[in-house]
Amino acid sequence: MATQTLTLPPSEPAPARHDFGVIAVVAFVHGTSHFFQLVLPALFPWLIPAFGLDFTRVGLATSTFFLVSAFGQAAAGFAVDRFGAYRVLSGGVACLGVAALLISVSQGLGGLLVAAAVAGVGNAVFHPADFSLLNRKVSEKRLGHAFSAHGLSGNIGWALAPAFIVGIASVAGWRAAAVGAALVAFAGVGCLFLARGWLADEAERVAARAQPDKARSLDFIRVPAVWLCFLFFFFTTMGFGAFQNYGTPLLQALFDLSLPVAASGITVFLLASAAGVFSGGFLAARVAAHERVVAAFLGFSALTAVTLAAGALPAWAAVPALAAIGFCTGIAGPSRDILVRRAAVSRFGSGAYGRIYGLVYSGIDGGMALSPLVFGPLMDHAHFSLVMAGVAVLQAGAVVVALGAARSAVQARAAASD
Repeated sequence: MATQTLTLPPSEPAPARHDFGVIAVVAFVHGTSHFFQLVLPALFPWLIPAFGLDFTRVGLATSTFFLVSAFGQAAAGFAVDRFGAYRVLSGGVACLGVAALLISVSQGLGGLLVAAAVAGVGNAVFHPADFSLLNRKVSEKRLGHAFSAHGLSGNIGWALAPAFIVGIASVAGWRAAAVGAALVAFAGVGCLFLARGWLADEAERVAARAQPDKARSLDFIRVPAVWLCFLFFFFTTMGFGAFQNYGTPLLQALFDLSLPVAASGITVFLLASAAGVFSGGFLAARVAAHERVVAAFLGFSALTAVTLAAGALPAWAAVPALAAIGFCTGIAGPSRDILVRRAAVSRFGSGAYGRIYGLVYSGIDGGMALSPLVFGPLMDHAHFSLVMAGVAVLQAGAVVVALGAARSAVQARAAASD
């Protein structure tokens, strides 16, 4: 008997006030997750002398965080579908607060590793829970803005964490800074509790599970669109990790820039990416062909990276070119998220939101984890142009898999209509 194929149901119309309330709360807690990704690195200058560590050993804590998050994200998707996105998200934010408290009382590397693992569990829930809530609770006409706010809040969380942590640690010590981070997480738990009337998704979850489809099976792992979307995030995040980890020395080596100018290039890259995410929300709300948006802007980003790698630009143009890469990557973000929604979930309906988003977005953590292993040796052997060329290849690969995912979704919808 043929497998029944379901098209993705549109979000129910909702008042603007309801939509914006959901978007604001989910964006705030998503920013909190990105904030916590930089809590431990921001404390390294204090943790290293306090416990007699070196960068390699203290870096194990960060590796533990992303490793737990990468494996936990796929599992968290099943928890979202089973227990509800609101409950799982609240538990994840609480884990971040507990992890920060564990950091504040740590007495050595072992305590930091335990805290990092707990924080990784908390971080793992965000993408499957966030996107399940946004898809179920926000009207379809405002989903572009919702995904834009979601992505932008992550950039803001990254930007605020170092200033917040370093500021408190410089005045009151690193343990107080960790307690301050815990208060940020518990503020997120409080926001979720106050917004429970908007966010509680028990009714939608029960209705989705009652659909006569294969949403409760593992059939989704055999759908090519799911893995194409996974690869999309893996490629784009791996390229982003090259800039995040090595952008400053890369610009210095390729264009003989001073340290302050090269460092400012990474700041400009992140700010341009945030501006692109903000603009991309409006574009996604007006353009139906989201795969074309992704292909056009990521394609231009790849060409710009190739130009940088070839040394075809003068030194003064290096930072603006990096800003262009950041902006193009950012503006494709909201359309990318809608594309994932259509391509990955179109065959299984809303009952599989959590597990599919959990698997697909685990590509982010995978890309971030692998990026230093691939580009680090190239940097050590002074193959700087190859690093930029690698970023271009990854961006081009993202375009290919995005178009493939869109084509797969069209085929699924066509099969459903037959």
